[in-house]
Amino acid sequence: MKRPLGVTLAAALSGVLSVALLAVPAASAADGTGADASLGSRAATDAVRPSVAECAPWTKTKVASGFGVLENLAFDGHGGLLVSDQGAAVTPGAIKRLTPDGRRSVLLAGVEGPGGLVVEGRSLWFNAGNSVLDGLLGRRTGTVSTLDLDSGAVTQLAGGLAMPNGLARLSDGSLVVSNDVVPGTMTRIAPDGTRETYAASIKSTNGMAYDREAELLYVASTFTLRTTISVVDVRHPEATPRVITLDGLGPLNSADDLTLGEDGRLYVPFNVAGKVVQVDPEDGSACTIATGVPLVSSVRFGAGPGWDGNALYATSFLGSVTKLTPPAAAR
Repeated sequence: MKRPLGVTLAAALSGVLSVALLAVPAASAADGTGADASLGSRAATDAVRPSVAECAPWTKTKVASGFGVLENLAFDGHGGLLVSDQGAAVTPGAIKRLTPDGRRSVLLAGVEGPGGLVVEGRSLWFNAGNSVLDGLLGRRTGTVSTLDLDSGAVTQLAGGLAMPNGLARLSDGSLVVSNDVVPGTMTRIAPDGTRETYAASIKSTNGMAYDREAELLYVASTFTLRTTISVVDVRHPEATPRVITLDGLGPLNSADDLTLGEDGRLYVPFNVAGKVVQVDPEDGSACTIATGVPLVSSVRFGAGPGWDGNALYATSFLGSVTKLTPPAAAR
């Protein structure tokens, strides 16, 4: 186990200072208790689904442990689970690969503060410079790069970013990078390299899940006073987003890198609370599917040979990967 105390203190300090420095209130838009067809939601085409206000617990199985601080994960579609390993006190960060039979390898060494990961085809997009200290001090040392998974070639796409945390790639090829401390807003990087503040009303931005079909971007806010998920209409990002408000104080939950399932529901890890919550974005109903997952940082459904596509895989700041398997009735 690598520096769990330091990570816990960093998370707590980050939360307290973020609230104090940013004075971020809960978003003032609608609270997401109903579907909004104008945002291109699935409600217009999907059958009415039952509420997720109640759900059975998912089974937890430890897949791997002994990594450094794990920030994010993605599947490469060829049998690999990729993780952003921020290292430990005396080891540098790296992007690493885990196979279903437990083999580990370093995909890219010497990555300082790796953050969000996005895989499309044989390309990996990734953030670096996701350092709490840099975020609190406003240092702009962060970058976004792409890694060719076949050749190993790395190309930097943007630099000068402040603590780039989450990452999403939109259908037009642009990238959206989040920041949950200072300044707490998102940045859109166009394919030509130009950048702009994105959906500026959302603060303390962290995990993002992109619904390519509906052109919606779901954004978790970590250190706002209330835990929220903002629903950005990608076609009109300047519009006030619909907001889903979840139970609990923001810093005590610390919503992290969420994912969107094929069932149209969101799965949100609460880092400090150590649990994973399922959310119906249409009516805002939510329930807890797993507890006792300390410092959980990111969740994704399995993809590729050897990984269970019905199960969620969760990373933790404590260096572990956990499989969350739904009850048979939910599959």
